[in-house]
Amino acid sequence: MLKTRILVGTRGSQLALAQTNQVIEELKRAVPRLKCEVVPIRTKGDNMHELDTSVEGKGIFTKEIEEALIQGRVDIAVHSMKDLSVDLSANVTIAAVPKRGNPHDVLVSREKRRFSQLPSGARVGTSSPRRKAQLLAARGDLEIVDIHGNVDTRFRKLASGAYDAIVVAAAGLERLHLDRNATEVLPTNLMLPAVGQGALAVQSRKGNQEITELVIKIDHPITRSEIEAERAFAKKLGANCRTPIAAYARSASSKLTIEGMVSSPNGRMLIRGRLTSINPDSSQIGEELAKNLLDKGAEALLEDL
Repeated sequence: MLKTRILVGTRGSQLALAQTNQVIEELKRAVPRLKCEVVPIRTKGDNMHELDTSVEGKGIFTKEIEEALIQGRVDIAVHSMKDLSVDLSANVTIAAVPKRGNPHDVLVSREKRRFSQLPSGARVGTSSPRRKAQLLAARGDLEIVDIHGNVDTRFRKLASGAYDAIVVAAAGLERLHLDRNATEVLPTNLMLPAVGQGALAVQSRKGNQEITELVIKIDHPITRSEIEAERAFAKKLGANCRTPIAAYARSASSKLTIEGMVSSPNGRMLIRGRLTSINPDSSQIGEELAKNLLDKGAEALLEDL
């Protein structure tokens, strides 16, 4: 018989709690008698962002939560997929990947100007190497400036005049009901999203069959397939969160298409590729696209980082 009460580990930020409540609502729809208790856990990444220091390496927003899961202090863990390392701990598994939210990035402009309308020298806030590289590749006349903090903090900095525009994830704004603030959804030919952007990962301990059987009820196979392709792409490249890479996979008519990008930090050398496959092994197409980009010169770009 499935458990009817579980402890759910997550970061304590407003966005993380909103995402976790979304997962809990899905679980309750699948198991109406289920009771969930949210356990907020502070991570290394939360502390680093408060200090406005540079973030190095995947896992800084997930390690402490995974440790709580492994130690049995929580039954499941909810993460933003893009925060999750492609090299998982041997003791945990991604038990469910719910249906993906909006994968795109959006521009939020102080004067409601679209990207093409920003004046030369406009200050655009982002701390993402991926976003910075693609913004500069499209418009080398912009000044890309680091920005830190949660969404509210970034909006306040924008309103104060410290930036002319900022770039944030559409899914985050939508989950916080702030998407009315978006000036423009950036198209993928300008801004490919981060690996896993818009998706969530629900982890459980390996061997905990009871919890896994419960959580798998909210797994979305199409989203999982797309995410597996993107994560395989990143793993083959040996990427971390300081690497300017992007990938976006989508399924349609039994085919999986993935687009990928590797860039120099300044956007002057940017290599893109695209593959479509009917192979049911989505990881294979992700790896194949990574190999294609490496053959096109991405290996040299990655070595310089």
